[in-house]
Order: sequence, then structure tokens, then C-alpha cells
Amino acid sequence: MSHKGGPGADGRYDVVIVGGGPAGLSAALMLGRARRSVLVIDDGEPRNAPASHMHGYLSRDGAPPGELLAAGRGEVVGYGGEIAPSPGRAESATWDGADFAVGFDTGRTVRARRLLVASGIVDELPEVLGLAARWGGDVLHCPYCHGWEVRDQRIGVLATSPMSVHQALLFRQWTDRLTLLLHTAPPLDEQDAERLAARDITVVHGEVEGVEVADDRLSGVRLSRGELIPLDALAVAPRSVPRSSIVSGLGLAPTPHPSGMGEYIAADDTGLTQVPGVWVAGNLANPAANVMGAANAGAIAAGAINADLITEETNTAVQARRHPVLP
Repeated sequence: MSHKGGPGADGRYDVVIVGGGPAGLSAALMLGRARRSVLVIDDGEPRNAPASHMHGYLSRDGAPPGELLAAGRGEVVGYGGEIAPSPGRAESATWDGADFAVGFDTGRTVRARRLLVASGIVDELPEVLGLAARWGGDVLHCPYCHGWEVRDQRIGVLATSPMSVHQALLFRQWTDRLTLLLHTAPPLDEQDAERLAARDITVVHGEVEGVEVADDRLSGVRLSRGELIPLDALAVAPRSVPRSSIVSGLGLAPTPHPSGMGEYIAADDTGLTQVPGVWVAGNLANPAANVMGAANAGAIAAGAINADLITEETNTAVQARRHPVLP
């Protein structure tokens, strides 16, 4: 065991964490405080990079996402954790029968007793002209993260799945000027049409061709038939694509999410996967988790990992006591 940074005397880390976002850094902080040797590998591509501010994080509401990460890295290092030079990309992970071997894109390989993957997801956006350029600004997805900032404005919801009606009903809490753009979603059934009408949500039929911008602000969307729908903000539901290549070599494959909005890596309540010694946390395990939820998941995984290591160390000590090595 080491708590001074770097691998232990045996040349391996207690835990290697792939992903230095809120989940990975929260786990590293907890493990560092538990006097574990920890290495965090991060490629510098956080999911919320397009957003200028994060919301709903108690005591940090409105702070830039990068500010939280910088503070977290400093805290991890303060407890002896090691942050690999950034950007650093972990390209592979294998089990050699004794340890996990994690390979970098630089050719470096590190060994670890346990592996936590918090590499997140990629938001796959609908193919609508100009939409991606506005992502994280006036094109958004989460009402709890961004709804307050666009309250009482003209908000459109771009329907792309059966969950789009639910998304529209959520955003209705923030404005009474709401439009559901059916776009490529399945036709509404009677029940959904009645619910939307009861909440005075306008429904527009027809595929959306592109977003319209004026003075660097969203001004609306244009339908393929040429009609302009004036809007101030547009909500979309991106498809969650796990950044899971690091665990594929360990036999872990993405699972379709129950919401139908993409995939994730299945795990138990602590983040433990089907592969012994491998945990996942953050959006990789729960695409719907906000920043605070991801950080909490990292802390829970860290506690479980530390407990697992303690069990292993205790069993080893008991065996050594029962069968001492004679000089």
C-alpha cells in the first residue's frame, strides 16, 4: 500500500481510473483519502465541454465545468493521487492473471489491482443542419440543467423517439410557449395527443431540415417544406454512445438502455461489472446522471473498491498467518 503518489513498491497501482471527469476524480479523491495508490488517466474530452456553465451542483451552481475539474485534480493530488499527463489516452485494458494491464496510446503500460472506468459517453445528435454548432448553448437536452436559463421563452422539442413526448411534458414546467416538432418520431397515439393538448403544447408535423440563427442566437427551425417555426431554444434527446473501447478487451459490451436512448455498461449499484475487479461509474453506467450524480457514483464505487481490496488483503494476511514462510 502506498499513499505518497505513484505505484507501490511492487510496481503496480491499487487502482487505475480511466476518465478524469466528476465520477473519476471523485473516486480518486475517496481512494486517495483511503491511502490507496491511484492513477487517473484522462483524454481531456469531457462530455459537458460545450456547456459554459453547470447547474444543479450544490455549492457550485453556475460554475464553469472546467473549474470543477481543476479543483478536483488539485484535491486528488493533495491526497497522493497521480494524474497522468493530459491529454492521456488509455487504449487497452487486459487481465494477465494477477493484475490489470492498462496500455496508453504512447506505448506506456501500467499495472493495477483494480480498474475503474469512468470514460463517459458521446452524445450522438440528430442530423439536422446547424444543430451541432449550437449544442450546449441554445440547443440543449436536460430541463433540470438548462430549463431555468430558457424559462418563459419559446422552446421547441425535437422529437426523435418515443421518449420525446415525455421530454416535452417535462419542459412544459419551464414555459407555456412550447412546441413539439414531430420530425422523425413515430406518430402520436390518442393518449399522447390528448396529454399534449391538455397542457397547451403545440404539435408541428413535418421533418426539421435545419436551425435558423440571427445575431448568434437561435431564431427558429426550418421545416423541409420551407416553413419557419420561431423559437428561442431547442431541446433534443441525443443518443448515448458509450466510450467503452477500453473495456471491450475485458469482455464487456454495451447494453441497450431501457429508455431506448442509447447504450450503457451494465453494473450493480456500486458500479461493479460482470468482470471481477472492474467497476464503471458516471455516464458510462448511467447516461442520465448529472454532474452531481456522476460524482456520487464515483464515490460509491471508490468505497466498494476499497472494501474489496481490504477483503483481499485480509484473506492474504490470514493465509500468511496460517502458513508462515519458514526461513
